[in-house]
Amino acid sequence: LVKLVESGGGSVQAGGSLRLSCEFSGFIEDTYYMGWFRQVPGKEREGIATVYRETGNPTYADSVKGRFTISQDSEQKTLYLHIKNLKVEDTAMYYCAAARSYPIDLLGATYYAYWGQGTQVTVSS
Repeated sequence: LVKLVESGGGSVQAGGSLRLSCEFSGFIEDTYYMGWFRQVPGKEREGIATVYRETGNPTYADSVKGRFTISQDSEQKTLYLHIKNLKVEDTAMYYCAAARSYPIDLLGATYYAYWGQGTQVTVSS
């Protein structure tokens, strides 16, 4: 069983920065991709950044390129999402997730089997 626990969310002013963390445990060796997703009420969960665990190679949604950076620690047990220049439209619940296989769509939520509980990010103007 893979367990994912996010932290680091909060309320910030537009233009600020945050670092989200996701600690994972369990049979993480069964996973190939880790990712960050976000969701606002009434909308579908949006994939924003993923990383191939073995190489650290990242993939980003166009909407966050240049402002979001996904990374993992050297032991591959913690996933990070660095966010700079936060915008009001970044307000959402942020989730980390893990895929047990190679997702056809790296940013597609349906391809990720394991999910954390989420951490809320609220950006005010």
